[in-house]
Amino acid sequence: MLIQGILNWLTLASLTFNSHEHDDPLKRLGNLTPYRVAPAYRKVKAELPGDCRVDQVMLMHRHGSRGPTEEMGLINSLVQTLRDGHDALQDAHLPENLRFLQTGKGYEAHLDPQHLSIIGRQQLFNHGVEFGLKYPNFTTETLLSSATQRVVDSMYFFAQGRFGREAKDKNLLTVNDIPGPVSWITPWSSCPGANQHYSSQVANEWSSLYLPSITKRLNDILPDGVFFTDDDTHGALYACAYDLAARDESPWCDVFHADELADFEYEMDLTIDAITGYLTPNDAGPVMGSVFVKKLINRFSNIGGEAQPLYLEFGHDTTIIAALAAMGLNEDDPPLSPDGLRQPRRFRTSYQVPFAAQMVWERFTCEESFDGPQIRLVLNEETYPLWTCAETKHDRRFGTCSLDAFVRANKFSTDIEFGDDIWQAACGTHSGGLYVQG
Repeated sequence: MLIQGILNWLTLASLTFNSHEHDDPLKRLGNLTPYRVAPAYRKVKAELPGDCRVDQVMLMHRHGSRGPTEEMGLINSLVQTLRDGHDALQDAHLPENLRFLQTGKGYEAHLDPQHLSIIGRQQLFNHGVEFGLKYPNFTTETLLSSATQRVVDSMYFFAQGRFGREAKDKNLLTVNDIPGPVSWITPWSSCPGANQHYSSQVANEWSSLYLPSITKRLNDILPDGVFFTDDDTHGALYACAYDLAARDESPWCDVFHADELADFEYEMDLTIDAITGYLTPNDAGPVMGSVFVKKLINRFSNIGGEAQPLYLEFGHDTTIIAALAAMGLNEDDPPLSPDGLRQPRRFRTSYQVPFAAQMVWERFTCEESFDGPQIRLVLNEETYPLWTCAETKHDRRFGTCSLDAFVRANKFSTDIEFGDDIWQAACGTHSGGLYVQG
């Protein structure tokens, strides 16, 4: 066991992304990033050996690009600040990247709060087409989603892309249609002790450190009569992300330097990490994610004898992050902290849960390359190494592991039962409740 632990540690230490130091900063906006293919891991093969065959697939898909949730208040405040300073802006000598403030009415936010955008609809339709091309022999009669409207809409557009005219004959269900005390798609609904207030506290600690210098830089450029607060700067960063989500471009994105966008990305990481990741009090994130892990194991092990070859399910960024946290697959040591930007880091929402993220689990068997059923995770079109259960050099080369090893490695999840002492310690009653914006 000691030797295996050392091997796993060495594997973790060697798992690095291909260099994306010069990646477009707009591909690194945290969980508000437009869909992107994840960077590949070095030394991990992208394709399975030729003698292997996938025999079961389980998809958990995040909804596509959407409009703002509570961030709309910051964007509206920004717009009002600009309206109040409209006359002063017209006569100012502004740098080229701010001259959009002098055209017409200046900047106006035309965003549809919370709803799936036209970009989001396109993402899901395209992913449905691409999924059908990759897994042409897999089909299902039922698709399942969170009850949130943008997620229901995402399921619908994916079905249109994957099944075409046949989509009208499919059963499109939500978690409200499935009996049971807890859902693997929205486990926070059964975890009243988890709430967003802690995540806001963590995010605010970091934003109070990085926003003031950006605000000062902008105020040094803006004319007398226009004064940005940190909230206005925050609103402009969100406007960049949500304009991209709505129409694939934003004048605000050119206003910020790459390091400033990196600070914003880190704020997004801290927020999600503190909602269903490793920063949640009492391990609430991993505990909630255990529900998904158990469901995955039950299906791939055919416990109950009713396993299907294909599962198409739709949820949130927090659905995927909770599952990854339960398995410890993107954990940083030491954990992320609002005290300072962590570079590099394994918890990276830009790579793991951009809008329209795709978490695809494959169960496969081989004639010679591997013995017995194996499991692989393909996250946003790249193999995500299952380092916690890799036991052989072959496992590490392909980022996979045997199903038996996967089950053993996830004893944390399989030992938890809804309502037991561990669940109650993490999810006991709390007046705040959890609001998930993902």
